[in-house]
Amino acid sequence: MNNPRFKAVATLADKIDIENEMPVEARFEAKTLYQQVALTAGEFGERPAISFQIKSGPKEKSVTLNWTALKARVTQAANLFRKLGVGETDVVAYILPNALETAVTLLGGATAGIVNPINPLLDEDQITAILDETKAKVVVTLAPFPKSDVNAKVTRAVANASSVETVLEVDLKRYLSPPTSWIVPLVRPKRVEGGSAKVMDFNSALDGEKSDALSFAENLDDRICAYFHTGGTTGMPKVVQHRHSGILYNGWCGYSYIFTQNDVLICPLPLFHVFAAYPVLSSCLASGAHMVLVTPQGYRGEGVFDNFWKLIERYRVTFLITVPTAAAALMQRPVNADVSTLRYAVCGSAPLPLELFRKFEAATGVKILEGYGMTEATCLVAINPPAGERKVGSVGIPFPYTDVKILHCDADGNVTKDCDVDEIGEICVNNPGVIAGGTYAEPDRNVGLFADQKYLRTGDLGRLDSDGYLWITGRAKDLIIRGGHNIDPAIIEEALSGHPAVSVVGAIGQPDIHAGELPCAYVELVDGASATPEELLDYASRHIGERSAIPKYVEIVDMLPKTAVGKILKNDLRKLAIKRVFDETLAKAGLKANVVSVYEDKKLGLVALVNKASADLSDEQIGAVLGGFSSPWENA
Repeated sequence: MNNPRFKAVATLADKIDIENEMPVEARFEAKTLYQQVALTAGEFGERPAISFQIKSGPKEKSVTLNWTALKARVTQAANLFRKLGVGETDVVAYILPNALETAVTLLGGATAGIVNPINPLLDEDQITAILDETKAKVVVTLAPFPKSDVNAKVTRAVANASSVETVLEVDLKRYLSPPTSWIVPLVRPKRVEGGSAKVMDFNSALDGEKSDALSFAENLDDRICAYFHTGGTTGMPKVVQHRHSGILYNGWCGYSYIFTQNDVLICPLPLFHVFAAYPVLSSCLASGAHMVLVTPQGYRGEGVFDNFWKLIERYRVTFLITVPTAAAALMQRPVNADVSTLRYAVCGSAPLPLELFRKFEAATGVKILEGYGMTEATCLVAINPPAGERKVGSVGIPFPYTDVKILHCDADGNVTKDCDVDEIGEICVNNPGVIAGGTYAEPDRNVGLFADQKYLRTGDLGRLDSDGYLWITGRAKDLIIRGGHNIDPAIIEEALSGHPAVSVVGAIGQPDIHAGELPCAYVELVDGASATPEELLDYASRHIGERSAIPKYVEIVDMLPKTAVGKILKNDLRKLAIKRVFDETLAKAGLKANVVSVYEDKKLGLVALVNKASADLSDEQIGAVLGGFSSPWENA
C-alpha cells in the first residue's frame, strides 16, 4: 500500500517518534473512503474482501466479494443514492443486520452523502426519532423475512418520519440454499402497509447502475460523511458526526500496527456499531485483509458460539474480534477445532475482567490485545501494543496522533486540574477522529463536552501510568455514589467474576433513601452452573476489599440485558432496581400501589410510573413514601 508502515510501536517513545516524522495528513494517500476502496481494489483486486454466511454451520453456504467486486458494488450504490436525490448533506440510513449489502451501503452512503447506521434492535419510536433528527432521505432495510420483525418495524417508523422518500429492501433469501430457500416465499411475513415512501428492491436497483466509475464528481474535502448513534447504555441514543479523515485514521492505525493483506478477521459484531465499521472494516480497506461476517445477528446468531471455533478453522482466521461478554460465552464451549492460524484476539467495547482474560488465553493459547475506543472519537484511542508489553488490565498506549490527558473539569469544560501520573481523573482525548465543538449533530449536546475547547471529555475515569499506558477505572455516569462516597462498579464486577459459576456481572447503584444509592449486582451464570444469591453475597464480601462496595443485593438473571456489541445495559438494570426498591417500599408502608414501568425522560432521567390500586390513595401519601428517593415518580 502507499501509506507505508512505520516501525513497530512498543513504547510511548516509539509513538512520539512516529508523530514527529510527519503530520498525520501526510500518512494517507486517500482523501475519502471511496478513494481508499479504489486504491485497495487496484492492488488486491482478486483477493477476498468480505465474506458472509447467513447460517452459522462451518459447511454452510458462504458468499464472498473480492476487492474488485466490492468496489463495483460500492460504486453502484453511490450512483443509485445520487439518482435518488442524495447530495453531500443528505442522509442514507440503513437499518440492517450484517450482510454484504450492509458494508456496501455503509461505503456507498458515505460516498454519495452522509450514511446513518441504525440499530435494528431499537424500537420503532427510537428509529423514527433518529430518522427525524438526521432527516434521512433514503432508508435501506430488510425485505419481509421469516422470524424477523425488522421490515414491519421500519415500515411503521418510516411512515412516522417526515423526510424519507425511498426505502430500499434487501432480501436475505439469496444467501440460502435449497430446500430452505424454496420455503422462504411460503412463510414470508405479510408486508405491513404504511407511509408514502417509494419501495424498491436494493440489489435489483444496484444492477441498473454503472459500476466502473462514479456518475458524479466526488468532493475531496474532509466533510461529515457518517452519523452514528451511541449505544445508549447510560441514556437515550445520541447522533455522533464522523469525517472521512477520522474513519481513514482508524483504518491506518489497524494497518500500520498489525493487519496485512494476508490476514483474515472474523467479526461477529454489527456493522451499525463503530467497532465493526471502523477498526475492522476500515482496517481491511487500508490493508487488503479479508473480513468475515457470520449470521445477520453476529454473536447473537443461532449456533454461532457452538460453531465458532470450527468457523475459525474454515476461514483460517488470524484475528478474532470480540467483546468481554462474547469471550465469556466462548469459554463455556470447548475449543474443538484447529485454531492454530489465530494470531491475536482483539477485545474492546468494555473492560475485560482479569479472570476472564486469564481463562481465555489459557484455553485458546491466543494472546488478547485489549483496546479502547468510543463512538464520539470515531472509535480508536488506545491498544496494548503487539510489539511491546501487554499490561493486563490496561487498554495500552494511545495510538500515534492521539493525545490523551487525565483532567478534572468543571461543567463548562474548563480544566481545574491536570492529573499527575497514576492520578485518577476524566479521560479526555484529541485525535483525528475528534470533531471539537461538533461531535454531536444536536449542537446543544456539545456544550461542556470539550476540555479547553479541544479535548473530548469521554465521561470515562482513568489514569496514565509512568509508561504512558491508559487504565480505565470506571465510568463517571456508572459511579455508585453511596452517601457522597464514590464506588467504582468495576470493583464489584471484577470480584464476582472470579466465582466459578459466574459468567457476566452488572453492578449498579440501587435507590436508597438514606445513602442515595447502595451497590447491587445482577449476575448471569455459566450454562449448567448453579449458585444462590446468598452464596454470591458471601463470596463478594470475602473478595471485595472496600467494605462500602460490598453489594447489598445480588440477583441471578437468565440473561443480562446487553447492546448488540455486548455492553451491559446499565440503564435497564437501574430500571429493574428502581421498580424492585419502590415496590418493596410501598408494600412496607402498606400502600396499595406498584410500579408498572420505568421510563427515561431527557431532563428528569429515569421516572417510575406508579399505579394506584385504590382510588382512595392520594398522591400526597405516595409522595410521603417515595419522595425521599432521588429518582422521580408519576402516576401511571
